[in-house]
Amino acid sequence: MSEQPNKLFQAYADKENRVSRQALIDVFSESGIRSDDPRVVSLFKLLKKNQTLAISQGLEPDFITPSEFGTLQEISPTLFENVLSGQLAIPQFAEFSQAVAKIFEKVEANHEGHLANYIPQLERVSPDKFGLSICSIDGQRFDIGDSEDFFCVQSCSKPITYCLALEEQGEAVLHRYVGTEPSGKTFNELTLNAKGLPHNPMINAGAIMCGALIKPGAPPSDRFDYVMSKWKDCAGSMKIGFDNAVYLSERQTADRNFALGYFMREKKAFPKDANLQEVLEFYFQCCSIEVTTQAMSIIAATLANGGNCPLTGAQVFRPDHVKNCLSLMSSCGMYDFSGEFAFRVGIPAKSGVSGAIMLVVPNVLGMAVWSPRLDELGNSVRGVDVCLELVSRFKFHTFDSMLGLRDDRSDPRRNIYDSRLGGTIAFCCAASEGDVGEMRRLVARGLDPGACDYDRRTALHLAASEGKVASLRYLLELGVEVNPMDRWGNTPLDDAERQNHLDIISVLTEHGGKRHDERRSRL
Repeated sequence: MSEQPNKLFQAYADKENRVSRQALIDVFSESGIRSDDPRVVSLFKLLKKNQTLAISQGLEPDFITPSEFGTLQEISPTLFENVLSGQLAIPQFAEFSQAVAKIFEKVEANHEGHLANYIPQLERVSPDKFGLSICSIDGQRFDIGDSEDFFCVQSCSKPITYCLALEEQGEAVLHRYVGTEPSGKTFNELTLNAKGLPHNPMINAGAIMCGALIKPGAPPSDRFDYVMSKWKDCAGSMKIGFDNAVYLSERQTADRNFALGYFMREKKAFPKDANLQEVLEFYFQCCSIEVTTQAMSIIAATLANGGNCPLTGAQVFRPDHVKNCLSLMSSCGMYDFSGEFAFRVGIPAKSGVSGAIMLVVPNVLGMAVWSPRLDELGNSVRGVDVCLELVSRFKFHTFDSMLGLRDDRSDPRRNIYDSRLGGTIAFCCAASEGDVGEMRRLVARGLDPGACDYDRRTALHLAASEGKVASLRYLLELGVEVNPMDRWGNTPLDDAERQNHLDIISVLTEHGGKRHDERRSRL
């Protein structure tokens, strides 16, 4: 093994120089990295295979040798190191997930709102459905509720349609046909801007126009296949569906959208040779695409990651195109609530009348919420509540990074110890709180477990003072000095005796622990 894998191994090894197989699995699980993640599928298969092989050979099946550890690390080196050293987008993902679960449970009690009723298919959905999924830019995932149920994306298709049109036409050409300003009108208002163009790509007229610029001239079947393939790329190859009944209903009740189409054609807004019937049907098809919140959260994470899918590494969209898309989602993505949403939540988002909201925290995560009951503006009641609760607990608002802001909300991007402290002090703090997992992650980054703070107190001193047996045993397994003296001349055993931690005293004595007077007498 190279030096870094060796550091990783030692951080998790016991005194017999072995790493628990289950402990390694637990670290991935607690970090939000799942066994079905395409980056680690082969890693988990090898873990299981080697366990079976060890059993057949009469060897210890529950532990990993240094050699096997190195082989596992080579499967996905960067991810493996980042998971074990706690350097993912959200370092303490388990705690973050628990907080999001509490938000979900709180919001679930809200039964206000009504179902979309302009087509029968949307009105037939159970109003109590509620799913929420999160995917970080490192592929850390969390789901709760009806996260495996499929629903139509409706207007949540518009950011993807816009990005696809940008990829094909480029910014300069595309924005000859569609503007970038909020309309100040309802999403399907029969209106254009002063240049006779749709106001922006996040309203019906703008999305219809963007669709006309995706593979123009290609057969409709090929155009739709292309769009579906891109949705699948964004979702890390998760299943993407299509609801034909919704599509047929959309087409049958499309008078307003046809009126928008004819209005734009009258103003000569469409590109040359655009077939209005095909353009509108293509728009209805895009709105009738089906996803789960699990898939949509990965799509949102792809946008949060500059167009790069976290699970596959595929660069689906150019980063500058994603930047443009997120800018428009911020200003125009939530229907007539867009301004207030930008003010109160401050995160790029797009909603749809199916009850979906796709939320993008740039460089951090994507989130999808689905709950069919809508408010008077067409946004999911619970979805908006989730977003408001999210920014009330976490520093995700675009301008939360402003200097001088002070509040007690947490920033999931920062380790709770690093946010207060750093380096050795963070390690000592983790030891004092019995957080062995964090201690392992810091050691895996190369931190010296025997280092001391400005008072020459080590992590062993802190573990002994606070009575944290697990921290103490881990430090002793790493082979740290048992009797370091702080600036007052106290050893860890002195601290344990002063606090009357009998179990700590026993462990230290067993490992050769001395009082300060005993140590000095030997000097």
